[in-house]
Amino acid sequence: MFKQWKKGLAAVTGSLTLAVALVGPGVAPAYADEAAAKNTYRIVTLGDSLTVGYEPGMDLNSKPYGFVDRLYEQGLFHGRTEVTNLGIGGLKTDGLNNYVKAVLDERAITPEELQPGLSSIDPRTKQIGADAAKAKPIIAEADLITITIGGNDMMSLVSTVETLSDEQLQAKMQELFQIYKDNVSSVITGLHTLNPDAAIVVADQYNPVPKIADEVAYAKLLAASGEFTKLVDGVAGGFASQGVDIKVAHVAKKFVGSELTMTHILKDDIHPNQYGYETMAGVFAETIWGSYQKPPVQNEGQPMRIVVKGQELNTPYKPILRDNLNYVAIQDIVNAVGATTKWENKTSSATITFGDQTVVVKIGAKTVQVNGTAVPIDTPAFLHKVGKEDKTYVPLAVIASGLGFDVQYSSKLRTAFINL
Repeated sequence: MFKQWKKGLAAVTGSLTLAVALVGPGVAPAYADEAAAKNTYRIVTLGDSLTVGYEPGMDLNSKPYGFVDRLYEQGLFHGRTEVTNLGIGGLKTDGLNNYVKAVLDERAITPEELQPGLSSIDPRTKQIGADAAKAKPIIAEADLITITIGGNDMMSLVSTVETLSDEQLQAKMQELFQIYKDNVSSVITGLHTLNPDAAIVVADQYNPVPKIADEVAYAKLLAASGEFTKLVDGVAGGFASQGVDIKVAHVAKKFVGSELTMTHILKDDIHPNQYGYETMAGVFAETIWGSYQKPPVQNEGQPMRIVVKGQELNTPYKPILRDNLNYVAIQDIVNAVGATTKWENKTSSATITFGDQTVVVKIGAKTVQVNGTAVPIDTPAFLHKVGKEDKTYVPLAVIASGLGFDVQYSSKLRTAFINL
């Protein structure tokens, strides 16, 4: 049975990202002011298809929802967050090392220079290599750098574990481990030189092959995975002793015994499924922030959840969904962000002030005044009866952004995040 697994795994490794050609690296936004830039937590993610978020069956129109995307959502619970995903499917440690060197040198790198044959696995390689110089300032300003790498290097163990003696397997492991240590040490040194203030989180590697495939092979691969974790811990520990802010995201142990439920191995694919990617995100979030926040899923057609500065907006005056826009009771949003409001009966309008930002909302008006500028809205503010009270409901996104807050929406969580 293990031979059948190996055959399928060999095929998928050679073509895993042909379908992800349009999923490119993130682009750093232009900030409206220095305060916004200063308050933004910047994450840069480097590595292989795990960083890309690949799953089998994806096509050119698919949008990954992997651990990086979830990490972005977790960041929003803590404040303004920006993620630049520089993952490349099929990447090995030497390829990552070559890419980081090109970034440091501010030069373009061809696909073959980056890693021979990589462009046939991930067609985005050419563009990512050409833009290597542009990545330097992004990495230089990052608060956090995550790395998933080594899985493609170690895949040769899966294909040979049955045929190698214990001594040969150990020799092969040590050879691959040395390659990993040399390349990843070079990568971390380069990243720390470029950005000595960035925290670095490196993941270990899970074993994707389940016990049911072959108990003997499973035991050997599990042992190899454990040794690999020790290797990653050792590399990270060496840098930590030199003052580098580096930690290890121990994802491998979470997959042990759950290979069938956390990966697509039944489809002859080694990549995590959604459960697997969420588990990875949980490990990364706990390593970075000490916790992983998993909000309840909102049903379609219900108003979104609203999280303001990390706290869910809990109120008896529930948000209302109109014309696909979310409206909230004006006093709720004012209190949540710490603004002030003044009501004018003559004009049926409310003036909301936060710092030097002012928003004027008039019942029934098709525009909202933001610092004296009219901003059109599809559905005006309105009065809504809650019990015996008439509450003024206003468009959430327009009001929050008008007051200078960052408003981001997660369609997967059906949650709006509002941060300073």
